[in-house]
Amino acid sequence: MLTDQFAQVFRQEHRQLRDTLLDLIEAFQRRDMAALPVLINQALVCAGPHCRYEEDALYPALSQFFEPDYIEILLIDHDWMIGAMRQLHVFSKQTQLGDDDIHMAVRLLQNMLPHVSDCEGLSIMVERLSPPVVQSILEARIWSLSEGLDLLQWAEQIRRRPFLSPQAV
Repeated sequence: MLTDQFAQVFRQEHRQLRDTLLDLIEAFQRRDMAALPVLINQALVCAGPHCRYEEDALYPALSQFFEPDYIEILLIDHDWMIGAMRQLHVFSKQTQLGDDDIHMAVRLLQNMLPHVSDCEGLSIMVERLSPPVVQSILEARIWSLSEGLDLLQWAEQIRRRPFLSPQAV
C-alpha cells in the first residue's frame, strides 16, 4: 500500500535526522571539531531533499486538511531550521569554539528536534490522501533525492521563500 510505503520512508528520514541532530549535540559538547563537518554535512544532505519534497508536494497535499496558518507554521519551522543550519555550518568550519558558541549550537540543535518529532505525525494524515496524491508525493521525494541538493544549496538556489539569516537565529 502506498501510504505504508510513504510512512516507512518518512519515518526513516526523520529517524536519520533525529539521530544526526543528537550526534551533533554530543559532538559540540565534546568539542569534537573533526566530527562536526561530517555530521553537519550528513544533516544537510538528509534534510535538503526531505524538506524540498515536503514543501513541494506533501504540504500542498495536506492543505486539504489544515488551515493555511498551520502550513505556514511548518514552513516557518523550515525557515528557522535553514538559518540554524547555516550558523552550525559556520561553526563546523572553525578551528575552535568558545563556550558561547557551544551553548548556541546545542540550543539550536535542541530546538530543531521538536519539528522532527512533530512532523512524523503527518504520516497519519497522509493515510487519508488518495493513492494518486500519495504517489505524487513519493515521486517528488525520488526527484528531490535525484537532484542531490543539500539543505543549504536548495535554500539558496531553488527555494523561493526567504529564510532566517544566521545572525537572526
